[in-house]
Amino acid sequence: MALRRLRAASGSANSARDRTARSSHRRPCLDLTQPDPAHTLRILLINPNTMPTMTDLVVRVVAPHLPLEATLVPVTGRFGAQYIASRTAAAIAGHAALEAFAEHGADCDAVYLACFGDPGLFALKELAGVPVVGMAEASCKAAAAQVGRFSIVTGGERWGPMLHEFVAMLGLGDALAAVETVAPNGAAIAADPDGSIALLADACRRTAERDGAQAVILGGAGLAGLAARVQPYVEIPVICSVEAGAKAVLAALRQPPFKPATGDLAFPPPVGSTGLSARLAALMQKGQARLTPPKITPVPVIPGLPRDPS
Repeated sequence: MALRRLRAASGSANSARDRTARSSHRRPCLDLTQPDPAHTLRILLINPNTMPTMTDLVVRVVAPHLPLEATLVPVTGRFGAQYIASRTAAAIAGHAALEAFAEHGADCDAVYLACFGDPGLFALKELAGVPVVGMAEASCKAAAAQVGRFSIVTGGERWGPMLHEFVAMLGLGDALAAVETVAPNGAAIAADPDGSIALLADACRRTAERDGAQAVILGGAGLAGLAARVQPYVEIPVICSVEAGAKAVLAALRQPPFKPATGDLAFPPPVGSTGLSARLAALMQKGQARLTPPKITPVPVIPGLPRDPS
């Protein structure tokens, strides 16, 4: 049922572009008091790696958390690594995420950066005039608000120092008990979820006992939907990063974050460029994606959805 609400074909950038062109006349708003099927809430979901199957997985997990009036526009990275498990791949993914926004974000009301570690997150927040939410950002804020001290369990040993740095950038370094990495990367876990439950549960219990974590985040698109299956084997709360991100996007649409006129995260100053895609180069030259952020009517309160995304 939930998947039928998706008017975008998961992972298909071309179909997303076609939909954007057809609906460019729509006002980016949602009026629940007078429902109008011609006016829907559009959420750009960016997977900046190059695996359409990963995009499909995230879409299946996100869909049940959306109101009926919401439409997902899922886009897979046009270039870069198949799976992000290093600083190099993450740097390239940040560029891919910016290009995806430039190509498909013109009439979207929010952006969900659906990749744990959030490559390109703050650049997207700078370039966009609509709310931008990262998967890691959202789940870390939710965990810190829920219990105070949390750990992250994810696939791929290189993510340890990268995530420590990212959480510190969010101002939550003192709340992070540990980053517990397991040997299989997220793509391998997604390919064998049944065989990964025991491994993930062991990692969650280990960081709870050793590090004093009061909650644990299962971080990564490849781990989407597995928190509910791991939870029965772990005594502390297990948070799905994909679901936390989806809820935070809706919360941000109810209470859009302030877009500064100057300083950090204001629209970038216009600048010329070389070698970028035509649409990304145009945004760089223009210096902003939208002159005025859209006026968005609040979406309905979803049970369990925090009122304050921060």
